[in-house]
Amino acid sequence: MSFNTEQQPGVSAQVAPETHGFTLNHTMLRVKDPQRSLDFYSRVFGMRLLRKLDFPEMRFSLYFLAHLAEGEQPPEDAGERTAWTFSQRGVLELTHNWGSEDDPERRYHDGNAEPQGFGHICFAVPELDAAIAWLDSQAVDYVKRPEQGKMRDVAFIRDPDGYWIEIIEPARLKAMGAD
Repeated sequence: MSFNTEQQPGVSAQVAPETHGFTLNHTMLRVKDPQRSLDFYSRVFGMRLLRKLDFPEMRFSLYFLAHLAEGEQPPEDAGERTAWTFSQRGVLELTHNWGSEDDPERRYHDGNAEPQGFGHICFAVPELDAAIAWLDSQAVDYVKRPEQGKMRDVAFIRDPDGYWIEIIEPARLKAMGAD
């Protein structure tokens, strides 16, 4: 029998057939300065901007970023690319409320200060040591380096708005949570 799900209280034993094809597409972070955030996610993490959508009547813009597979070509047509973007996995949506970049009082809650809520996003990297060397060269703001704390081989950094980003190498985590 193949793996279906770990069993824990609250986990449905069956997958409703009505959910077939459901995909977690994106997570959204509010950003104060889109230019600064776009630079960070494209330069430091190699993400590509798939689509920008403006909503002038509501005074905000949405920026959808993701990693493209080698040779992957999103559609050129804006409408087709929009539909394609919303069919992907692992997309990061940055939402910019117009004027926030000029408001020195505007701060977004990172979810880790009290009251806690949202915690972080995570990037899996092929080689943690090489990724840490790259992040060091980019002068990122660390919350926790991989050699610090009780949970080794896991790093946390902050993005320009203070959101936490976990950095992991999946192969190093095989024993995580094992008793």
